[in-house]
Amino acid sequence: MVTEQRRLGILVGGGPAPGINSAISSATIEARNRGLDVVGIYDGFEHLINGRTDMIRPLAIPDVSRIHVLGGSILRTSRANPTRKAEHLERTTGALQELGISDLITIGGDDTAFAAFEIAKAAQGKVRVAHVPKTIDNDLPLPAGMPTFGFETARHVGAALVLNLMEDSRTTSRWFFTVVMGRKAGHLALGIGKSASATLTIIAEEFPKERITLSEVCTVLEAAILKRCVMGRKDGLVVIGEGVAGKLDPEELAGITDVVVGYDPYGHILLAEIPLATILKREILKRLAARGQRLAIADVTLGYELRCAPPIPFDIDYTRTLGHGAVQFLLAEPAGENLRYGGLVCLEEGRLQALPFEDLRDPATGRTRIRLVDIESEYYRVARDYMQRLERRDLEDPEMRAKLAAAAKVRPEDLESTFAAALAA
Repeated sequence: MVTEQRRLGILVGGGPAPGINSAISSATIEARNRGLDVVGIYDGFEHLINGRTDMIRPLAIPDVSRIHVLGGSILRTSRANPTRKAEHLERTTGALQELGISDLITIGGDDTAFAAFEIAKAAQGKVRVAHVPKTIDNDLPLPAGMPTFGFETARHVGAALVLNLMEDSRTTSRWFFTVVMGRKAGHLALGIGKSASATLTIIAEEFPKERITLSEVCTVLEAAILKRCVMGRKDGLVVIGEGVAGKLDPEELAGITDVVVGYDPYGHILLAEIPLATILKREILKRLAARGQRLAIADVTLGYELRCAPPIPFDIDYTRTLGHGAVQFLLAEPAGENLRYGGLVCLEEGRLQALPFEDLRDPATGRTRIRLVDIESEYYRVARDYMQRLERRDLEDPEMRAKLAAAAKVRPEDLESTFAAALAA
């Protein structure tokens, strides 16, 4: 038991992810059992940055004992950024101290981890922070390839939805362009596409350049559609990682859509507001029409359907360990100077680990490092081998080359230059 009364605050930042309530539940139960007072803070940092201390609720074991199976967040969440202005950070740390918070658990992704460290430093040891890694994007650099919580459930639900769309595709002889959330990393898109055996998956990591053109993306799509047609199929489904939109030139997007590109409180492009699937559909239909070809295409975006799904057993199990471990970490003596203010809690081979916040920072940008899909990995290569997309070996097969040229209405010798972007991706 804790000899001196300490108060634990729990808040959630960023987008929802399955398993949040389970993390809140296990942290509350362990903290209460160890003699800590526990309060939940509503709406992430939103009210704290204004100095408000009234948007809280006491958390006791009966309040949380059965919430671990629920999606969403009983404390809600927001993307409010306490580091945006110096006065916001000052008011946030002041409000936490006014509330008597000695220990803070932040549940969130890369931006919330960044804010958590800044708050811990600003509080100068008066508030120690444990960050629990949450995001369906799976883009935090956790050890041993461990996923961020919420990812497995989002992939599970997303794959089921894509399987339904694939059956619709087969039944109606149409294509589906399905955009999947993932601000920078394509883990969720690739995981869903691979699990559902989608015809094709396109992720941002396949394009090494910082900026790409819409034409390059469309050429990959067009080539896959032509290859599929040559193989006797007019149906198919492509999963497209949302991060592809983040690599497109905003000025080019502005020229083909009336959407004004906006930014969130952390300075990230609001990709959900860019109708990427619709834009790609229109461009592909134009290309096909120019050759006198017609194709039925439906555009779908998956993301919000996944974030508040009830967690699957993996994420319940995982978050119960992480929430419990976060409290244990806060109550233990810091294992080194670099954990004095706190750190990110995670699992490595079943054992709790704490990563110093400094180790999560990208020295070039000062922001939290992002874990991208390794397109040289066996995991990606297997996914790629099961896709139906134009590959160089198709052009080396004389029969396939002739069929593709006929479908594309170009000379066989012009195929490589026509679809160079598809072969490069």
